Amino acid sequence: MTSPAASPNYRDVQTELETLTTEAFRPELAEVDRLPTLEIAKLMNGEDATVAAAVAVRLPLIAAAIDDVADRMARGGRLVYAGAGTAGRLGVLDASECPPTFNTDPSQVVGLIAGGPEALATSVEDAEDSRELAARALDALGLTATDTVVGVSASGRTPYAVGAVEHARARGALTIGLACNARSALAAAADHGIEVVVGPELLTGSTRLKAGTAQKLVLNMLSTITMIRLGKTYGNLMVDVRASNEKLRARSRRIVALATGASDEEIERALAATDGEVKNAILTLLGDVDGPTAARLLEENGGRLRAALAATATAR
Repeated sequence: MTSPAASPNYRDVQTELETLTTEAFRPELAEVDRLPTLEIAKLMNGEDATVAAAVAVRLPLIAAAIDDVADRMARGGRLVYAGAGTAGRLGVLDASECPPTFNTDPSQVVGLIAGGPEALATSVEDAEDSRELAARALDALGLTATDTVVGVSASGRTPYAVGAVEHARARGALTIGLACNARSALAAAADHGIEVVVGPELLTGSTRLKAGTAQKLVLNMLSTITMIRLGKTYGNLMVDVRASNEKLRARSRRIVALATGASDEEIERALAATDGEVKNAILTLLGDVDGPTAARLLEENGGRLRAALAATATAR
């Protein structure tokens, strides 16, 4: 096996990494390992407290990206995350939580990680260097112009993430580049470049720390606010929640109660009449319509509960 030092690109990559804020060495922390555990914990907590402020600086860019994503998804597009290592895992995590939270089809929000599913639990570090793997993964999805691809990379230089964005943009898809360094190749390659600069890490180059936290916060916004824009919520209630276990079934009943103020008996009847669909049950109670009418009104109004409620006046 060729050693890293023998690679012809090793020196170039090393030089490039030395220019990145996320890779910077902090001499004031050179003896952090000699500190008491509580002091290290306080240091980490203090570092983490700076992340939200770094995200706040980019909120206008994040909001503009979300509006474009929502517009594409409203026309049948998909949201696809692509990244390597921690960034890739965060994308897969966000995608996997959309079906139970918003009752989306698993194909609507997709997470791609360099190295494939194996890389979720086991490091497959060399896969991040391949633009071709990213292109093949996107081609396997049958990427279209209504889709959105979000490349995620703390450094902003990861070939897999940059390659995914470049490949997607060439096919007319909307692209977002999420990085944690300024003037990154990833942000430059995307329609929407979002650079959340969190500064050097407590452990030099360990971007699973502040950079990972920043990426998680932004991905939370991308998916959650997009789903709000698509009518997947009613106020701050998850009315599209998928009741797939006892906890979620209990939560479904509570959501109906909070939205309608109905009694337990009324809620049970409404859920029985709508096959357990929370949004439909709320519409039957607030709109005073039956289950089939609720289903029809929601379909006619793109699944948006507020619009369906407004239409109940003419439906009765």
